Amino acid sequence: MTTTVVVTGLGIAAPNGLGTQDYWAATRTGKNGIGRVTRFDPSSYPSTLAGEVPGFVAGDLLPSRLLPQTDHMTRMALVAADWALADAGIDPAELPQYDMGVVTASSSGGFEFGQGELEKLWSQGSQYVSAYQSFAWFYAVNSGQISIRNGLKGPSGVIVSDEAGGLDAVAHGRRLIRKGTPMIVSGGVDASICPWGWVAQMAGDRLSTSDEPTRAYLPFDADASGYVPGEGGAILIMESAESACARGARIYGEIAGYGSTFDPRPGSDREPGLRKAVELALADADVAPGDVDVVFADAAGVPELDRIEAEAISAVFGVRGVPVTAPKTMTGRLYSGAAPLDVATALLAIEEGLIPPTVHVDPDEEYGLDLVLTQSRPAQVRTALVLARGYGGFNSAVVVRAVD
Repeated sequence: MTTTVVVTGLGIAAPNGLGTQDYWAATRTGKNGIGRVTRFDPSSYPSTLAGEVPGFVAGDLLPSRLLPQTDHMTRMALVAADWALADAGIDPAELPQYDMGVVTASSSGGFEFGQGELEKLWSQGSQYVSAYQSFAWFYAVNSGQISIRNGLKGPSGVIVSDEAGGLDAVAHGRRLIRKGTPMIVSGGVDASICPWGWVAQMAGDRLSTSDEPTRAYLPFDADASGYVPGEGGAILIMESAESACARGARIYGEIAGYGSTFDPRPGSDREPGLRKAVELALADADVAPGDVDVVFADAAGVPELDRIEAEAISAVFGVRGVPVTAPKTMTGRLYSGAAPLDVATALLAIEEGLIPPTVHVDPDEEYGLDLVLTQSRPAQVRTALVLARGYGGFNSAVVVRAVD
């Protein structure tokens, strides 16, 4: 019999709310977290807006010994993991060492830390470069630091597939639990709002250059012209339903289905892979399209990519056949942190019985989507589909559903 894998803890750091309670209060009411970049002076760059996590003071939340060895991204991941474990009612010190592993996603690694050390190398010399540079920049650093801080020696790793990676990490966590690891810390937190990271993001030629926070990121809108990047994400505690029930844990919902594909090479006549990823996820969950109550869209904000996603959704569910939402219009695209945040949001939507809104968007009717706009829509949400795509052709889909 296949093991049912559930989520029992959430830890969130997002541009419109720090902590699960603040994030959900903001998201359900459509609060915007996008504004002018403050982590550096963006005035000399074409793109000046980002979603930055407010009020995060690492020194108030982490031991001082961790600060010299960690990037801003990792500090947020460590705190989110602390919150998620507390939310799940788990004290890792009370677990056998090999009973819990860590699988996170990363898109860029510790860019801000790396930039600081490169500046020292160029301006002062190699003897001034921190030894911590050897790992603080690395894609796997969040998994490693969470594991070390909590003494977790179970199967661990990192998934690198851009924005799709957040779902891929959750799916790999589910796979490890089904293979016998009792509990997994999963999700993703990203942050590369620094000049070096900014230039790297601009190279993809998809960043919005609008300086209006409410008009810069407009997926499925005729005025869409790119996306706004952001920082943050979500960490999830996953375990078998049997384990969760045995210890009387609160269960947010089940990770019920997963599908992933890779797009064909550019210029081929083959169909993009997103629709197939959706179909695979629904089949894995044994769910019919009519059973899905809401789709959390990838929402690229790039007209051609929006068209591909809209066509995939309509092909599976019918034109305006299912409510669609993109709460990331409040936060910007958080790279590997975006999809875990959408999974957390879907679970909170299931719990409260409402679909959070897509903000600022005037939808182009040609897309044929039933977008939830402006304010939350009350609904009985039992099953949700979360979509994510990564630069270069990654497509992933996850089905989450309520557990009776």
